[in-house]
Amino acid sequence: MLELEHGFRIVDVAGQIEPEEGRRPRPGIGGAEQFEREMRQAGITRALVHPSTREGSYLKANNAVARTTVGRPLVALARLNGVQEVGDGPTAALRNLAISRGPDHVSPEDIEQFAYDERFCGFVLDPAEDGLPDSAVLAELSTVSQPVLVHGGERFPPSAVAESLLEGEFPVVLSHFGAHPLRRDLMTEAIDLLDSYDDLYLDTSLVRYRDPLERAIREHPDRVCFGSGAPDAHPNVAVMEILTLDIPEDAMKKVFSNNPGRVFDPLAL
Repeated sequence: MLELEHGFRIVDVAGQIEPEEGRRPRPGIGGAEQFEREMRQAGITRALVHPSTREGSYLKANNAVARTTVGRPLVALARLNGVQEVGDGPTAALRNLAISRGPDHVSPEDIEQFAYDERFCGFVLDPAEDGLPDSAVLAELSTVSQPVLVHGGERFPPSAVAESLLEGEFPVVLSHFGAHPLRRDLMTEAIDLLDSYDDLYLDTSLVRYRDPLERAIREHPDRVCFGSGAPDAHPNVAVMEILTLDIPEDAMKKVFSNNPGRVFDPLAL
């Protein structure tokens, strides 16, 4: 794709890479080199990245992602798994009562280690894919108080995010407006939550509808962060979706750089 020309400094809170691309080829998911090439085409100056989905512990994958960011305009987020199954049904509730944390699940000690490792600037949760951490781990997230990027959608909607995470003492950035795949009702629900939770932010990754994007940015210009959603979306496409919105230039600057930099310190550099 052609390189975009615009006058904004753009940083990205929502990139995903496969750090072991040679050993784990995944359709549509490339490595750090491909990601960096595409972000440069879009005029993105710095981006957060985390590992793609896998079974078991994310410890090795997180460390591998951190290694790939060295010498690149990339910053790693540590992806976390959990022992709790998400869902409203009685089956999930019964299972959660009967299971306990295993060796492959993230522990409070892991959270502390990641928090004081300068290679990472926060955490990623995808409860629908990886499970939700238990109360001890969530308590440690509040103790270290680093931002958490949360993948939301049909299987873990904004209401579930509010119930399980938004009372914690850490900023939450809700990816896809909490609405993957393209649920307008969940986008509305997520935007409404901004009135009640000061530490909640929304990222724009994979939000394809103009109306909710413009509403969120107009009503809460300090609470929306740009996310490309790469590799599921090309960064050029994600940037153009914001550039073509009917919003003031000052609001675009906040979405593209100011807001992400307030939440994630390395993106302010």
